[in-house]
Amino acid sequence: MENVTSEVSNPFGIRYPGAAVPGYGDANADVHVVGDHPGRHGGAGTGVPFTERVAGVRLQRVLHAVGLLAEPYADRPDVTNCFCSYAHPEVWSAAERSEAALDPDEASYADAERYLDAELRAVNAHILVLVGDRALGYGLREHTALADRLPVDAAALHAEEVTGRGFLLVPVMEPSAWTPAEERSLRERLETILGRDYRQTKGVATTVG
Repeated sequence: MENVTSEVSNPFGIRYPGAAVPGYGDANADVHVVGDHPGRHGGAGTGVPFTERVAGVRLQRVLHAVGLLAEPYADRPDVTNCFCSYAHPEVWSAAERSEAALDPDEASYADAERYLDAELRAVNAHILVLVGDRALGYGLREHTALADRLPVDAAALHAEEVTGRGFLLVPVMEPSAWTPAEERSLRERLETILGRDYRQTKGVATTVG
C-alpha cells in the first residue's frame, strides 16, 4: 500500500483545542493500539502515547517483542505496522479541575471520541488492541454487537480475541497491574495473531474468539 504520509506524530493533522497527545505511528498500520488518556497511560511530557509511565514501558516491551517497535522502550519509538491513539488525547490535569478527578468526565470523553473515530477511519487497521476498560468499552460499543453480552472488564478478557465489525479486538488489562503471566499471555496472543492471515478477519461475522 502506498504510504498515506511519512509523519509519525499526528500524521492526519488533527487539530485539538488544547494540549494533547495525538496519535502516533505508522499511518498504514494493521495494528491500532488504543489507550485511555495521557494522565493514565502517559505522554503528557513527550507528546507520544504510552510513554513515561510504567504502563507505557510494559506495553512497549510487548510491542517490541512481537516486532512492532524497534526498541524495548523509547520516548519516540521507531514503529512498524502499529499506530497508537487515546480515547481522550487531550492532556487532563486533575489539579486544574478537581483534585478528585483522576479521569476526564463523561462529557469530555464523549467530546473527544471524534478524534479517535477520525484516526480509526484514517488508519483502517485490522486489529484493535484495547488497553484498559475505557478503550475496551469504546471498542465493544462501536465496533461489535457484543456490548450487551460481554463485560467491560479488560482484566477478565485480557489477551482474548473478540471478532467485531471490521476489526479483531484484543482486550488488554491495565499494564501497570500486569504480572509476568499477563505480559506473557499478551505477547503470545499477538504473536499468534500476527503469525497468521489476520486480514481475513476484516468484515467477518461477529463472534467471540
